[in-house]
Amino acid sequence: MRSTEFDAVVVGSGPNGLAAAIALQQQGLSVLIIEGKDEIGGGLRSAELTIPGFVHDVCSAIHPLAIGSPFFNTLPLQDHGLIYEFPDLAAAHPFYDGTAAVLGNSLEETAKLLGEDEQAYLKLLKPLVADWPNIASDILGPLKFPEHPIAMARFGLNAVTSADFLSKRFKTKEAKGLWAGMAAHSMQPLSNLTTSAVGLVLMASAHLKGWPIPSGGSSTIANALASYFISIGGRIETGLFIKSLDELPPSKTVFFDVTPKQLLKIAGHRFSSIYKWQLERYRYGMGVFKVDWALDEPIPFTAPQARRAGTVHIGNTMEEIALSEKMSWQGQRAEKPFVLLAQQSLFDPLRAPDEKHTAWAYCHVPNGSVKDMTEAIEKQVERFAPGFRDRILAKHTMNTAQVEAYNPNYIGGDINGGVLDLAQLFTRPALRSSPYRTSAKGLYLCSSSTPPGGGVHGMCGYHAAKRALKDIFSINI
Repeated sequence: MRSTEFDAVVVGSGPNGLAAAIALQQQGLSVLIIEGKDEIGGGLRSAELTIPGFVHDVCSAIHPLAIGSPFFNTLPLQDHGLIYEFPDLAAAHPFYDGTAAVLGNSLEETAKLLGEDEQAYLKLLKPLVADWPNIASDILGPLKFPEHPIAMARFGLNAVTSADFLSKRFKTKEAKGLWAGMAAHSMQPLSNLTTSAVGLVLMASAHLKGWPIPSGGSSTIANALASYFISIGGRIETGLFIKSLDELPPSKTVFFDVTPKQLLKIAGHRFSSIYKWQLERYRYGMGVFKVDWALDEPIPFTAPQARRAGTVHIGNTMEEIALSEKMSWQGQRAEKPFVLLAQQSLFDPLRAPDEKHTAWAYCHVPNGSVKDMTEAIEKQVERFAPGFRDRILAKHTMNTAQVEAYNPNYIGGDINGGVLDLAQLFTRPALRSSPYRTSAKGLYLCSSSTPPGGGVHGMCGYHAAKRALKDIFSINI
């Protein structure tokens, strides 16, 4: 380890660690990123998991929040190799009868295809799409008085409700199913308050900038961020897994792109008893079981719309999805799990050899479950795409333990950095004047365990850096 003193050291190179480091380096500070793995990126990594030549996203795959990030959008990432590919449709939601609901790039066209629910969809999403440029920074940030209170109130009145409650605005199975698939990204029972927030943000994102796929793999986002960081004077060291503060070089501040469980192990002895008590009670949510496939041909979905979508939500009706999510939340195994599937190679030729394809999918499972869900996931896909299994050349699976081993931030397979329910939405990881400050001066938390939570947007890191710049360096940004 280098003995040079830095203004800031960032532990972890996920999107939030990279964002924090960039925001600090932009102010002329000296910043070092330390990454425990040999490769940067955290959840932004890609690899040939099945057969050479087939590139799979190990963790995150589709990136509406990355392209819509208020911070990432200020960076010249295209000059550092980041190219997005845009599917014909952001998402499709097939049903057993061979039809499908779709989330398209156009708000009006998506609404029109919902038939009887056209006006209900427009009434729900049109104001949010119009308001988003004014409220994005408030939604993707810590709890504070908003710059546009009326617009924020319009969003908040719907966002704090449960997905079950908001679904009553719709009459058709198509609209209800599409909505349930979006809200299920919250990784909670759809009866929980605030599950509507995630669904609303994802739908609005599709109508604003789409649900893009990074050309060549999700790792290209991390590589572009790192390249920009280095270009402005930042430094990165990999293969150094930090277990205690003693292992860090001298610095004025330290930022941790880790969750509370890891933070306690590294720096718990420096924290006040009340702060430590709060971190020890931080709650993690459902985990994921993930499958990647190398395919001889594209997935033969019965619904033609699903063959044109970057993301496919497999779960049939709202009732089936709600049951699956409730069972996983309660520690039970769902026979028909809700499956989130991406088919990147349909739109990105760099993902597979000519005329071959990749597919990526996961389902929610109880936190820490090591039950093999491959059969259940493949059965679900096969129901909506008969003949799918005949096209599988190879597969790679990861249970919750393997997901956590690959990325230690995914405690028990929880890819959101902790439950995103009402109790932890804005007070994650502890109830404090700033969620990014720890109780030890100069130590900050910048991971998805702080507001606004999970997703590749970098806003947790940006806000943590902004807080520290003011606290330690008297710089306001």
